[in-house]
Amino acid sequence: MRSLNWTKKYEPKNPDEIVGQGSGVANLIGFLRDFKNQRNKAMILYGPPGCGKTSSVYAAAKELDLELLEVNASDFRNKLMIDATIGNASQQMSLFMKQKVILVDEIDGLSGQKDRGGVAEIARLIETTKFPMILTAQNPYDQKFKNLRKKADLIQYNALDYKDIFEYLSKICDNENIEFDENALKGLARRAGGDLRGAIIDLQLLSAGTNKINNDVLNELSGRKQTESMLQALVKIFKTTDPAIALRAFDNVNEDLDQSFLWIDANLPKEYKKPKDLAKAYLALSKADVFRGRIRRWQHWRFLVYVNALLTAGIATAKDEKYKEFIQYKPTMRLLRIWQAKMSNAKKKSIASKISSMTHTSTKRITNDFEIYRGMFRQKELGNSLAKYFDIEVDELKWMRK
Repeated sequence: MRSLNWTKKYEPKNPDEIVGQGSGVANLIGFLRDFKNQRNKAMILYGPPGCGKTSSVYAAAKELDLELLEVNASDFRNKLMIDATIGNASQQMSLFMKQKVILVDEIDGLSGQKDRGGVAEIARLIETTKFPMILTAQNPYDQKFKNLRKKADLIQYNALDYKDIFEYLSKICDNENIEFDENALKGLARRAGGDLRGAIIDLQLLSAGTNKINNDVLNELSGRKQTESMLQALVKIFKTTDPAIALRAFDNVNEDLDQSFLWIDANLPKEYKKPKDLAKAYLALSKADVFRGRIRRWQHWRFLVYVNALLTAGIATAKDEKYKEFIQYKPTMRLLRIWQAKMSNAKKKSIASKISSMTHTSTKRITNDFEIYRGMFRQKELGNSLAKYFDIEVDELKWMRK
């Protein structure tokens, strides 16, 4: 049995075995048990990876004897694929005439673009489904999920405390006859960063062949979860000519693709002094941008591997030898300005759309007169009444009153 994946072997068999999420699991059970009387037909479980979102749905379905249909949203991004996968299932009883629950896992992978229609299709299915739908996400407050939030109950799952992870790992050690040092096992639990699934994977990896967990073994852990800074990633790209090293530069960096482009674009001229090297590096960057554009336009995510290769190995090998001069890499202020503009424009568009819908006026006209509406919203009583009428969210109202 040691060859069996322990995350599967030790997955919770019932809701009581879910670690550290008592309130969330209780809400989930109550929702499924009394589904016919629920105001919303869907529930969004959100929280960091490895905190028990998906496991709790499986455990709850087993507890209540429900058939479970699971789909991973990142595999079904557009309207047609989602409808073909769960459209009929949301309307028809199972072959065994059992009640069912539909799990749409990792909705963060859904496209928010109108031409793809993934989010809109999920929202439509929620309105018509005859069975409870459970969605899981890391960040349900993304702008693209605005309509989903209105149609679903939101339940937060928190990152697990290291003590809870330690207790779970110690039980596995006892069951697998693994000798462990308590401090070392607690260290492993702390490194998990609230991710129980990741901790179990690490435990199985470290104990393989030795059946021991001590400080010496713990020090061998590669730090899989330790997030590297963008500065470290730039060093791996700019200070090497080895494509194998450069290719892994962004593996543990917590930055999105657009920000990676901006970081490289801002610091590339500081590092590459030879015109020939700089030209070749910018050629690789421009080709990466072409593939990025194809991903945005056609959702051809297989091109992502080309983007990464060009951004890392392509730029690293553009020079004949690495530059010895120390360069202090800095973020471009464009990052801050772009982020601020995106946040502001997103709220403005959302509010303008709501007002235009209720007043039968074009969004363009509302946008042009936006400061007039802003003045009305700044008046406390009038603003509160308008917010209720136009269905303006709390954070949007606060932004209007700034």
